[in-house]
Amino acid sequence: MDDEEKVKEILSAYKALDRDRSEDTLHGAFLDICVNSDDPLIFKTSDYRIRQSMHIAMELGVKAVIFHTNYIPTFRLESYRRSWLDRNERYWRNLLSEYPKLMVYMENMFDDDPELLKQLAIRMKNEPRFGVCFDLAHAYISNTPLPEWISELATYARHWHINDNDKLQDSHHPVGSMQLPWSLYKEYTEALPKEKRPSVLLEVRRYEDLEASVKYMEEHDMYPFC
Repeated sequence: MDDEEKVKEILSAYKALDRDRSEDTLHGAFLDICVNSDDPLIFKTSDYRIRQSMHIAMELGVKAVIFHTNYIPTFRLESYRRSWLDRNERYWRNLLSEYPKLMVYMENMFDDDPELLKQLAIRMKNEPRFGVCFDLAHAYISNTPLPEWISELATYARHWHINDNDKLQDSHHPVGSMQLPWSLYKEYTEALPKEKRPSVLLEVRRYEDLEASVKYMEEHDMYPFC
């Protein structure tokens, strides 16, 4: 992201496709991003990377930028968790006010349960440009059962990331190729009114994996290919 020429090259490649990007999402910087840090230098760097992502999103004309929760799930100190909530709420409200044309979706990453992300979504419910990006595969490898994740976050999910794994690591395999119980996904999405169904991104690594995922979802009549 610090190589300006490389950034221009990548942006030019996307723009050359000459397609409508107004409903697209962009994944923002996520490695080591920590807006709730007590260290002012870490916060400053995190804020810098986030703003780089937001500026790229503005130039591409996409709808939303996705960032990770990035908290330490095993740090069960109440003051740490409360600080994460307070600082994230303040930060994302301020950022959204500075970028009125963009939405922000917060994605579960290392989270071992949906509680903190749910609490942030509740606090931000009066901000129409904030929502949850629910990563089904990340939830699957946590210690919390998948049905609980779905029931807790369903109301707040504006966007889903889906792929498959072996419940051991986030391997981004094609949908239907590993162990994730896709019947839960199908049951949930079918129960939603069409106007409330979230957007979905097939987050896999290769074009062949994308093809395989679409084929599986079409064969099993799964949203959004039903």
